[in-house]
Amino acid sequence: MILNDIILGAMGVQTWTAIIVGLTFLLYIGVAIWARAGSTSEFYVAGGGVPPLLNGMATAADWMSAASFISMAGLISFMGYQGAQYLMGWTGGYVLLALLLAPYLRKFGKFTVPDFIGDRYYSQTARLVAVICAIFVSFTYIVGQMKGVGIAFSRFLEVDFAYGVMIGTGIVFFYAVLGGMKGITYTQVAQYCVLIFAYLVPAIFISIQMVGNPIPQLGFGGNLVDGSGPLLAKLDLLHTDLGFKEYTTSHTGKVNLFFVTAALMLGTAGLPHVIVRFFTVPKVRDARKSAGWALVFIALLYTTAPAVAAFARTNLLNTVNDKSYASMPAWFGNWEKTGLLKFEDKNGDGKIQYYNDKNATYVQAATSKGWKGNELTVDRDIMVLANPEIANLPAWVIALVVAGGLAAALSTAAGLLLVISSSISHDLLKNFLMPGITEKQELTYARITIGVAVVIAAYFGINPPGFVAQVVAWAFGLAAASFFPAILLGIFYKRMNMQGAVAGMIVGLLFTGTYIIYFKYGGGTADQWWFGISPEGIGTLGMIFNFIVALAVSSFTPPPPENIQNLVEEIRIPRGAGAPADHD
Repeated sequence: MILNDIILGAMGVQTWTAIIVGLTFLLYIGVAIWARAGSTSEFYVAGGGVPPLLNGMATAADWMSAASFISMAGLISFMGYQGAQYLMGWTGGYVLLALLLAPYLRKFGKFTVPDFIGDRYYSQTARLVAVICAIFVSFTYIVGQMKGVGIAFSRFLEVDFAYGVMIGTGIVFFYAVLGGMKGITYTQVAQYCVLIFAYLVPAIFISIQMVGNPIPQLGFGGNLVDGSGPLLAKLDLLHTDLGFKEYTTSHTGKVNLFFVTAALMLGTAGLPHVIVRFFTVPKVRDARKSAGWALVFIALLYTTAPAVAAFARTNLLNTVNDKSYASMPAWFGNWEKTGLLKFEDKNGDGKIQYYNDKNATYVQAATSKGWKGNELTVDRDIMVLANPEIANLPAWVIALVVAGGLAAALSTAAGLLLVISSSISHDLLKNFLMPGITEKQELTYARITIGVAVVIAAYFGINPPGFVAQVVAWAFGLAAASFFPAILLGIFYKRMNMQGAVAGMIVGLLFTGTYIIYFKYGGGTADQWWFGISPEGIGTLGMIFNFIVALAVSSFTPPPPENIQNLVEEIRIPRGAGAPADHD
């Protein structure tokens, strides 16, 4: 027993990470081999035979990406109350999708969103626009996953960031190409188990350590064990002492808060890689059941994230501010090596001054102390991964968090790659450019497409345009502005025709994409934002433009054919477990 303790204690974080990550990767590959796809039905929708409970786990893993696991709590830890927009938007969006759209789409009985739009709007043009939207949204989303993979590998296995991204994309490529949706589904079940265990274990450890409560959701509102009062009150005090706004209050406009939350919510309801999960179950009622299970599995992480954010922020501020750089623990230097944590001793006193140098009042006080500006730069995406190290948890717990972050990133990346693959091979080639290809040829093209998509995703993962959750927020905005109105009107408004849907999608996508590019890369500044709306929230306005254009154009153009209007009536009839509508 003593020998075992000595051996376990001697094993460092890197060794533990190699072991745990290696074992999880072997598990994913083994599952992919066992569940490999042999037909296009298995490749695209797992043969439609996944039990609701397992599909709920797979959906949760597919939906909870690196943005949820790695980046969301990091954003909340810096933004405080304002960061709740990510929490509310993504959770509310899933509820909206599960209750309002998923059962009807499942009853329609098509593999992909472009398939639905192409058939519902009786147009190959509509299908082509939907394919472009799906590819655009999915590539934007997958970039965030690849950055998350690179961060985890570069820090904990001490490999170059670019090599870390390549390793992750190689693993995804293997099981996505081999298993298709069938392999991905069962791999995602395993990945959900890994990621939720990896998220909860350190949260429980730190909650006990800081507030003496093993339930993080309750510990979030508890009193610190050192007797200094409630956790959140202490965090507010730490913030105001450093010139930041209080952690528990809103510090930007409520208009932008609303628009960002709405974009994330409505974007969730239009995400192709989540919607396709509801086609992998046998019946319509199973889609509803799997949606309910997924919400339970998602809630386990989402109700824990605010506590993780508060714990991480408190530990960081207590550890670094106005402390000697030479006395910093090992984790500080390790993260410096990645370039995601930077210290610049601007006044040469050998101490770390971390404060809000945008606050004029505080800057004046800081200058009187001889401080010459904020000296610490922290990439928000490191907070969840660094949190166990900051709290001095055992090496195996730190390694477990790495495995969980990788599971979250890779599970979503696989789903996105399949969307890109099916959009090109099934919707573009099979249903548009090359209708005569055989099932075997379609499967071959699908696998080739995944290979090409992996290379492109790896490139942008190595050269990411922003924080993980920030990039993902753009993808949600694009999905809200392009897909959501077309899907919603396609289900609930018989008069919506092809001309209106196509015009709306084009306007929504172009407006939102142009706004994001201009304000992030084209020189636009925050004081030029339309109505104070940030690029992360502009998808809501793009969606409104989509609705206006779609309804206006459809009102001045011929109504859809009678068979399409009858189809819309048919898919809305709540027959429960009925078979998909026969409309071919």
